[in-house]
Amino acid sequence: MLLAYRIPRQPSTPRISIWRKLDRLGVARLGDGLVALPADARTREQIDWIAEEIGEMGGSSTVWLAAAGSAAQEKDIAAEMRQARAAEYRAVLQQAETAAGARPGERSRTLKRLQAELRRIGRRDYFPPAEREAAQRAVRALAEDSPSEVAR
Repeated sequence: MLLAYRIPRQPSTPRISIWRKLDRLGVARLGDGLVALPADARTREQIDWIAEEIGEMGGSSTVWLAAAGSAAQEKDIAAEMRQARAAEYRAVLQQAETAAGARPGERSRTLKRLQAELRRIGRRDYFPPAEREAAQRAVRALAEDSPSEVAR
């Protein structure tokens, strides 16, 4: 699924808001004002809402259901999306490993934050990378070592 859009440059706040919403969805940026997502009911609904919002702010947008021109192009887009999520999972893994040596209270706070971050990443993880399992294991290990989580 593609979203082609144009947003007025000024004021910049609405444009930045749209960029952030698209980032939270985990879009692949194909060009200036052109993003892609796998087509399913959830992504379609989200993109339709964003397209409507773009229109309300004086911009224009078009939602397309498309097929890549070749299998190689489709693989490239999936790889780009996978790499972006892999970087996010690596950051979670690193933070979990760092938190393992922290004081119990700090470790517990970090654990809650990392569990929430894993959920956020999971919502935009359309092509799961190998790093996902490592990050999940590290957060589970942190939970097992966290006194407040063991008591729950």
